[in-house]
This record gives sequence, structure tokens and C-alpha cells, in this order.
Amino acid sequence: MFIRDLVLSRTSKSSLANLEGQRWKSNRLHKLWRSPCQRRRLGYDGPMAIHDLTSQRLFVAAGLSQGASFALDEDQSHYLINVLRVKIGGAILVFNGRDGEWRARLSDVKKRNVSLAVDSQIRPQANGPDIDFVFAPLKHARLDYMVQKAVEMGVARLQPVMTRRTVAERVNLTRMRANAIEAAEQCGILRVPEICEPKPLLKLIEEWPSSRRLIFCDEGAPQKNPIEALSGLKAGPLAVLVGPEGGFDEVERQLLSARDYVIRLSLGPRILRADTAGVAALTLVNATLGDWFS
Repeated sequence: MFIRDLVLSRTSKSSLANLEGQRWKSNRLHKLWRSPCQRRRLGYDGPMAIHDLTSQRLFVAAGLSQGASFALDEDQSHYLINVLRVKIGGAILVFNGRDGEWRARLSDVKKRNVSLAVDSQIRPQANGPDIDFVFAPLKHARLDYMVQKAVEMGVARLQPVMTRRTVAERVNLTRMRANAIEAAEQCGILRVPEICEPKPLLKLIEEWPSSRRLIFCDEGAPQKNPIEALSGLKAGPLAVLVGPEGGFDEVERQLLSARDYVIRLSLGPRILRADTAGVAALTLVNATLGDWFS
């Protein structure tokens, strides 16, 4: 006897009926909750979410304006028709990182691509904080995770940096951009960060503009309270630097610490994995110097 049959044989018909009833009520309430009229009938008239998180979003390269139309490439057309199953006249939200977010509808379907017609703007362009994320590349899934989280945190640029202890020898920038776009699509973000070519740490330091403060995640920072370390800084162009697994070596740490524009930042008494350190550091910076308080 299969497990499913065993469970069903020991479950009374009344219990199954109750479960089906609860499931129907749950689905019904979910549908009602999405209607402002029904929300008022249910006794809730509070604000809706700032962003429309119920509609599918798509990043496009084309310029966006009212009345514009454009064709999607073959991959995006396949995604729209065969994955999202959008029909002719169906609506979708589109953004390009320059012109804000717009509602578009599927206007034409051909063999290998589809066309969208732009109807109206939903949100004007918002660029977020001027924060660069500089990091030693990790391998595969952990790098994907770190890139996605950095995009969710609203960074403006992603800059891989090669250190003496960097494990990953190469960086797949195409994969990195795909992860950045996917994160922006899923999280309601209007800006997709610039993906920069990897640089050796020494070259990065030599070319660094002194007007951009570099927040260096350093377990040896003299100020152990990260909030105190950031409290004296003014909002402006910033960057967060996270090292590789095993951290920076002593020569690299001394090289960074000697720069006037570098702020050493402790992330607490425990050693964090590199991807965790990136999320922790960006959280602290956004909360104190970014746009979370605006």
C-alpha cells in the first residue's frame, strides 16, 4: 500500500471534507484580499503595498514610453508565452533601468518572438543609493546568492576583485548579470547594477577615487561596534569591500588600512562566511548611510 493510500484510509470522510472546506476558504479569502472593495468589506482599509508584487515583471533593453512597441528576443518570448503563459492582450510590468516601470500588453505573437505595446507608467525611475559592492568572487551557487542579495540591497555597481586568497580563478560576468536581472525582476527594483570587469586588488586601490569612501570589512578593526564606526560618516558615494574565504592577508590589510578613504568595519565577534558578510555589511551601511531612513 502506498503512503498516500494509507493516510487516506485512516482519515475520515468528515476530516477530508473539513480540509477541503478550509482550503476553499483560504483560496477564496486570498482572492478577496486582492480586491480593494472586498478588503473594505472584510474590515481592512489600510494601505496597499508600495509596489505591485502580484504582477509579473520583465527587464527589457528597449526604451519605454507611452504608445511605444517593441519585440522581445527569442528567449524572453519563450519565457513569456511558454512559462508565464501570457495571452494576447495580457498585461505585464516592464522596466529597463532608465525609464521607470510601465504596464505593457502582449500585442503580437510570431513564430520566434512576440511584441509588447506600452500602455502607461506605473512608477518613475528611482536609482537608489550610490553604493558599490566590491567583493572577492566565490564559486558558483554562493556567488549567485551574494550577487542576488547585493542587488536586493540596492547597490549601484558590482565590482569583483582578485585577492591573494581568492578561490575562484574566473568570473562569469554573463551569469552574474543574469542573476542581477532576475533579482531585480523579482524584488520590484528598477535599477540593475552595472557589472564591472574583475580587477586585482592592488590595481583597484591605485585607481580608487578618494571621494568615494571604501568601507572595508575587517575582523581586526579597532572599533568593534559597527554602528559607531559608521556613525561619523556622511551619506554620499560609498563602497563596501568584502574579502575572500580566509580573509585578506596581512599585506593586503595593511595596504588598505593605510588609505585615508578607507573605513575599517567589524562585523561582530564571530567569523562570517564571505556571502554572509556581504549581506551583513550592506545591511549596516544601508541602515546608517543608505536610503532605508528616507
